Amino acid sequence: MDAPAFVYSPDYEADIGGHVFPTEKYRLTRDALLAAGVPAAAFGEPRPRDRSFLELAHSREYLDDLFSLRLTPATLASELPLSAEIARWFELAVYGTITATALAARRGAAMHIGGGFHHAFTDRAEGFCYLNDTAVAARVALGDGGQEAMAGSVSVVDCDVHQGNGTARIFGGDDRVFTFSIHQENNYPVKERSDLDIGVADGIEDASYLRELERGLRVSVGERTPDLVYYLAGADPYREDRLGGLGLTREGMRERDRLVLEAVRDVGAKVVILLAGGYAFDTRDTVRIHAGTGVEMLRLWPGNFPASAP
Repeated sequence: MDAPAFVYSPDYEADIGGHVFPTEKYRLTRDALLAAGVPAAAFGEPRPRDRSFLELAHSREYLDDLFSLRLTPATLASELPLSAEIARWFELAVYGTITATALAARRGAAMHIGGGFHHAFTDRAEGFCYLNDTAVAARVALGDGGQEAMAGSVSVVDCDVHQGNGTARIFGGDDRVFTFSIHQENNYPVKERSDLDIGVADGIEDASYLRELERGLRVSVGERTPDLVYYLAGADPYREDRLGGLGLTREGMRERDRLVLEAVRDVGAKVVILLAGGYAFDTRDTVRIHAGTGVEMLRLWPGNFPASAP
């Protein structure tokens, strides 16, 4: 049997009150993949690590605020409540992305049913993100955590509707990591400078968006030829998303996944898929999009885990 293809924890479904962020989407995405024929053996859990790994991307002072549950300007910028359960969710999500990276190194591709918290900065939270799991995991993959490196070069392909501003800032000046973000230009957040930013117009539809994505992939994956890609497969470019303003259909979202994953496969890179955002008026649409991404991954890296379209 292959190594697990998916990483998931029930602890991601933290209680954040009446919030736009649907934390139940993690459980529902796992359930949708099971219903699509993915066996239970395909799912693993995050492997806990020493909390010092978080310092690969975050300051000790900020981490002390977070885990002491102090409401400071740095933590309040999250726009989320702060409790021990929520802090644990974000910490575990970092370990989940590290675990998915190790699985991708073994099987070629892995999907973390969680993570993608790309707005968190070194010293502060932002935009529903307390910890930047992509940044920590990429530095672990590059060998910065003191263990053997799993990659010499990394590309971040961020297809969330919002720019990955925290990730861009963290990796500014680090030539080992190429950050590419395709996002709605006239939307949150205040933009940082990625290695490649493509800000698309409000209401852009499938064909135009996919052309822009292909352009970005030629640079970030095709020309860069990284060893490892983190694909932030946010469901919020979907036209029925509450926090987005683009015009992509569910079919367009699936084609987006195909383009990214085929580009990665074509250069022989490993890929880690992260869920990032998704706030559709009907949460079932968000779940279908996320589960569809997992099915596309298994289409290209099937191993022993077949699946049908959800």
